[in-house]
Amino acid sequence: MATASQTQAHTGRHRRQPLHGSGRWRRFRNNRTLLLMCLPAILFFIVFAYLPMPGLYLAFIKYNYTDGIFRSPFLGFDNFKFLVMTGDLWRLTFNTVVYNLAFILLGNVLQIVVAVFLNEIRQKWFKKVTQTLMFLPHFISAVLIGLIAYNVLSYDYGLLNSILTSLGMDPVKTYSNASIWPYIIVLTYLWQSTGYGSIVYFAAIMGLDNEIIEASEIDGANAFQRIRYIVLPWLKPTFIILLLFSLGGILRGNFGLFFNLVGANNTALYATTDIIETYVFRALMTNFNFSIGSAVSLYQSVFGFFVVITANWLVKKISPDNSLF
Repeated sequence: MATASQTQAHTGRHRRQPLHGSGRWRRFRNNRTLLLMCLPAILFFIVFAYLPMPGLYLAFIKYNYTDGIFRSPFLGFDNFKFLVMTGDLWRLTFNTVVYNLAFILLGNVLQIVVAVFLNEIRQKWFKKVTQTLMFLPHFISAVLIGLIAYNVLSYDYGLLNSILTSLGMDPVKTYSNASIWPYIIVLTYLWQSTGYGSIVYFAAIMGLDNEIIEASEIDGANAFQRIRYIVLPWLKPTFIILLLFSLGGILRGNFGLFFNLVGANNTALYATTDIIETYVFRALMTNFNFSIGSAVSLYQSVFGFFVVITANWLVKKISPDNSLF
């Protein structure tokens, strides 16, 4: 009997192996639609994120057109030392991080507020009209936004100075006053992105069980109490996930917005508006210094990676269920 059972067990092991392979193929076949949907994203990252990686070598050489990338003189970390010694690296990092923190924190807070208010609207037609009007700024080109801003803020022909002079006041030199541009840039970004960004939070609210809301109404909770004790805690995991995703790009500025609003060569505004992307643009298009531009980009990516790791570690300590990994 022992020999027969051992034979059956041995035979069973050999029979299960083909089943394991067929099980994988069955899962692949059953999920082929989802895999095909993921294929464009996979190809995107392969082509635009992984294939260009050898180009990081530019950050460690003094590139010239004659010798090419891999035969140009090797400098090591001299390009990074140059950025530190000139003081540009600190200014670029500070401006980019502060702007992105304002975009992330103020943007998410406004998006939550808009989503909550939209959820409280009872007239469906008014809700649809409001959502449509709030989505429109997202689809306006940054070039058009820059043109509108110039026509409003221009010293000679701007609408703002025309109104000021008609009231007997002195015109404002907006494009030479660096202190006011952080407010203009942040307000412009919030105007353009809040409506569209609120979609995620509004969708999360739609997933809230209506029975919980109805039970709170029966218990006598008013609208503000429902929002504070039910809706906002429900949105907490979504807020944390979006925050972690956003922190990964904390050193990646909105080049289109900055370039079209203030340009990349306005030296009077460098102190408050110069970010990493505009610096790299000048290095590539004005000075043709590909090595310095690559060094800044590499620093940008490494810094963002450690920010995400650190932020996820803190979230994991405070709320393990809401961490990314």
